[in-house]
Amino acid sequence: MKALLVIVAVAVAILLLVTFGDTRVAGDATFGRVVQSIMYGTIAVSMASYLVLQYRGSLSTAVLSAIAWVAIFGLAVIGYTYRNDLEVVANRVMDEVVPGRNVKSGPGQAVAVRGRNGHFFLDGVTNGRTLRYMFDTGASSVVLTAADAGKIGLSADKLQYTARVSTANGTAMAAPVRIDALTFGGITLRDVRAMVAAPEALRDNLLGMSYLGRLTSYTVRNNRLVLVR
Repeated sequence: MKALLVIVAVAVAILLLVTFGDTRVAGDATFGRVVQSIMYGTIAVSMASYLVLQYRGSLSTAVLSAIAWVAIFGLAVIGYTYRNDLEVVANRVMDEVVPGRNVKSGPGQAVAVRGRNGHFFLDGVTNGRTLRYMFDTGASSVVLTAADAGKIGLSADKLQYTARVSTANGTAMAAPVRIDALTFGGITLRDVRAMVAAPEALRDNLLGMSYLGRLTSYTVRNNRLVLVR
């Protein structure tokens, strides 16, 4: 029971430290430093109290336990201090382990990791339905496969394939359509000009210039594609 109380106290202190340790009030970091001091003190007192109560009759055991707790606390402090650097390292490891993944992004931004085939793929919510797109600046428009177009109510047999669309793999006949809303990460654009490729003419949906051209920027750095509205 005593150990559980100590663990809870330390966990709460670390949570408050992570949440408020960098807080600034009107640009002043004093509040954050006060929180850090209080939380570090809370952690130290909690561990010391636990050791005193648990090992009152055995000094050597208490010392060994104290060393172990100090080591754990030191690792926690180091992890907190270098949390941003550790996040960068963790992201790079994940990029290697899970290529092609979409990275959680903030408002006005979408991030994807290069896939094993060298392309970037992004999950886009298209008229309420999630479809996968390949980033393709060679495509003059957003292009949907006939199969995926059917999933959002654009039936292939009701479309007129009168337009020729350019892609990185050449040209194909397609039917002009409009997408009411297309979202990638934290970016949502409405009334997006698009094409539906003729059946069997296209393998992947393409994220082309009718969407990309409305963004502020799209850049590739360290095997990551970053879209910014």
